[in-house]
Amino acid sequence: MKISIVIVTYNRLAELAELLESIARQTVLPHEVIIVNDAGKSIEPLVSLYSELPIKAIELTENVKHVRARNIGVKHVTGDAIMLCDDDDFITETHLEQAVIGLQHADFVYFDAEIVQFEKRENTRYPFKRQLFAYQYNLAEMKKFSTFVPSGSVYKKELHDKIGLFDPDVHNYWDWDFFLRAAEACSVKRIPMASVIYAFSEDGTNQSADLGLKRKMYLDRLCEKHQLGDLPTKNFFVLLEEPEMKDREAETKRVWDGKPVFTRYSQQEESNEITNG
Repeated sequence: MKISIVIVTYNRLAELAELLESIARQTVLPHEVIIVNDAGKSIEPLVSLYSELPIKAIELTENVKHVRARNIGVKHVTGDAIMLCDDDDFITETHLEQAVIGLQHADFVYFDAEIVQFEKRENTRYPFKRQLFAYQYNLAEMKKFSTFVPSGSVYKKELHDKIGLFDPDVHNYWDWDFFLRAAEACSVKRIPMASVIYAFSEDGTNQSADLGLKRKMYLDRLCEKHQLGDLPTKNFFVLLEEPEMKDREAETKRVWDGKPVFTRYSQQEESNEITNG
């Protein structure tokens, strides 16, 4: 199974370096790593540092936002399966190996995660708070609140032939929309292993924490598209403490050692500072 990793990035070189470092450490390496730079600063320094990875860099000259940028990346895939990953997340060493095994029994696999808050020092992030994000797969419940983490999810490329690409009209909820469409068209399997390290901030700096008017507008569009009723926007961490969500919690395997990812990029930048200082 040839897995193509699709990453969209915008001005996060240090974080992207951590993701690439985690990919380089995989027990099973990907067929290709497609990085769509959404008109941010050049990612060429990272491509050079991780030359052993089969990276295809797509440098956009216009910022098209993350959903359209993913669609561009998907169109360049030459592998059998696609793995999605946000540029500020990373995966543990056996993630791809477990994905390949999972795809023997399903068309679409997704993993549990650890939601992590980081403190950034220089060009390295240090975790200061982490919690498991692991919930039973139940499609009916997924229509009330999605527990699908797109980062690290892997699915057979042919799925796009059945359901089309990601929908930019639902913007913040592109992943929820994609999952619901996929679940109706193919077999889905949750892997009970928290091998996705998902960066999320309680202070609102993460896009997923933005509870503004636009977010409500996109949620309404999603609800209308899938006939979900009137779903309210709520603070993510508050919602996880509600009894209904507690009942959905599932056992999972915790695999991350909790240590920061030291990258070639951070080492190079530190060396440059010493030389120029």
